[in-house]
Amino acid sequence: MKLRILGCGTSSGVPRIGNDWGACDPGNPKNRRMRSSIMISSNAANILVDTGPDIRQQLLDANVKKIDHVIWTHEHADHCHGIDDLRQLYFALGGPIPCLARPRTLRELQQRFDFAFKGVGPYPSYAQGMALTDRVMLSGVTVSAADMPHGTISSAALRFEHGGKSIAYTTDFTALPAMAFKCVERVDVWVVDALRRREHPTHPHLAQTLEWIAKARPKRAILTHMDHSMDYQTLCDELPPNVEPAYDGLEVDLG
Repeated sequence: MKLRILGCGTSSGVPRIGNDWGACDPGNPKNRRMRSSIMISSNAANILVDTGPDIRQQLLDANVKKIDHVIWTHEHADHCHGIDDLRQLYFALGGPIPCLARPRTLRELQQRFDFAFKGVGPYPSYAQGMALTDRVMLSGVTVSAADMPHGTISSAALRFEHGGKSIAYTTDFTALPAMAFKCVERVDVWVVDALRRREHPTHPHLAQTLEWIAKARPKRAILTHMDHSMDYQTLCDELPPNVEPAYDGLEVDLG
């Protein structure tokens, strides 16, 4: 099982429009962040998590030719508004792509992007909507899901297991309820939101994320969904030994 960080930035990306790098060193390419997304790969399949506005470039950078399943964590624009780029992947797969989300999120996406799920005129549907249950098997990868609060909505905590290895992904949340904590506890790799150092009403801040990491005890933790105040090298110099900042294109091969 392999993890690829397709993007690790906030809804604004880094730099923000206007070439605003904030505290990030523009000379370090690891500070250039597209919107947050990951891909989980096994010998049998590629599982894409979220389809943000940068998904086309992210999949080009990763040299991805086929996606077998899509999972959406929630319906905010920076996590789903690149959905139309699934059309090309529909042709590669030879049919609609199985696309999963928690029931409330799926209903919202099916209403917002009905053309993707129903087709329009001569254009066929390219997304097959499926409810993401608490536990599902996708091409030999076991996926566990649980809900986390994210402002007025919820976001899905995800745990992927295959070949005795485990990867967790949690982004856009403010608390880890018991079922969500089970998704992240003692995994091999936990990719987790750490927006910035200052508190935020709908995202975890760095100190809060580090507390959760200490409790969940993953073998390795990777920080994502970081804004332009989170300089890559500065974080590397101050984080605990088993914690690191993500960068776009980072790959972790668990064998």
